[in-house]
Amino acid sequence: MKILYHHRIRSKDGQYVHVEELTNALKNDGHELVFVGPTSIDSEEFGADAGMVAWMKSHLPGFVYELLELGYSILDFFRLANAIRTHRPDCIYERYNLFLPSGIWARKVFRLPLLLEVNAPLYEERRKYNGISLNKLARSVERYTWRGADFVLPVTEVLAGTLREAGVPADRIRVIPNGINTERFSDVPTREVAKSKLGLDGKFVLGFAGFVREWHGLERVLEYLASAGIRESHLLLVGDGPARDFLLRKASELGVANQFTITGIVDRENVAAYLAAFDIALQPRVVAYASPLKLFEYLVLSHAIVAPATPNIMEILRDGQNALLFDPGSDGAFCDCIKRLHDDRKLGEKLGANAKLTIQKQGLTWGRNAKRVCGLFRDLGVADGDVARTSGRSE
Repeated sequence: MKILYHHRIRSKDGQYVHVEELTNALKNDGHELVFVGPTSIDSEEFGADAGMVAWMKSHLPGFVYELLELGYSILDFFRLANAIRTHRPDCIYERYNLFLPSGIWARKVFRLPLLLEVNAPLYEERRKYNGISLNKLARSVERYTWRGADFVLPVTEVLAGTLREAGVPADRIRVIPNGINTERFSDVPTREVAKSKLGLDGKFVLGFAGFVREWHGLERVLEYLASAGIRESHLLLVGDGPARDFLLRKASELGVANQFTITGIVDRENVAAYLAAFDIALQPRVVAYASPLKLFEYLVLSHAIVAPATPNIMEILRDGQNALLFDPGSDGAFCDCIKRLHDDRKLGEKLGANAKLTIQKQGLTWGRNAKRVCGLFRDLGVADGDVARTSGRSE
């Protein structure tokens, strides 16, 4: 198939990982990709923010920024139209963003099947955390976009419920969770070698990967280290984030600064070598509708995982089988799970072995996701053709 991939992401973070891995999987299956979206992201370093877009968001009045977002859709529609006329794609795959109805316009005008990937209810998310000035307009555009796709692809069943409440028919919703590229994690050092390279020989490593914020609650791990008095335990944070300084201060106050390491941003090509050092992989808190990318990395590396028993996490994990799940409403339950795994190493080995099997059993790979996407396009009448094996790009 020739697939037009449409997005509006500008930050080179987890969003970019999703886009790159899925599109690479589609290309590996022989499909041709035509991209319409911000192209400057390709030249950025991993971890880069949204550049000028981030500046405008922080400096302009909210309603001005939101009108500019919607105005971008007009320009974006003409880019889509040009790409469609030039490359004649068979279908459109879009990563949903707020104030971006241009893909739906292109679907209607050019009568092309469109799949809409939804990773978050962005109106509610932005209203809660950043604020929305044009509330009615934002909500209306979001529902218009969700309802206008042929199939909507939320990443969790929890998010699928939000789509149904917004009026998307259940028969047009297909849940496709995030996945993992197993090849990226096929050649990693052993746990002991990984620890040695990080100067953590003989340590029992409690690991967290990603962009850490205060709401993640990692200070609870530092408090556990201080109260448990287990000098061999060490918290390794692979990544960075706004909670960095807070956690460093907290570690110093508690007297466990020598049991805490923050690596800073690690290039994607090297991250597996850092994660390989984990004895326990931590998911202390999670957004209720999310499908965390780090969770799949933990699974493929055979880690013993500690995560909250929330509905979205329980779509993938089972307590006592491939993870230890704790009640997020209980203050001590998270650290109780950590202590249990510290004291019972055989339990950790069992959970880790089952964690890796979860990837295969549930088909949690980007390659599997690509096949599901193409299966849905075939259901919409898109036939496989003899397309070129190179990808195009439209700005």
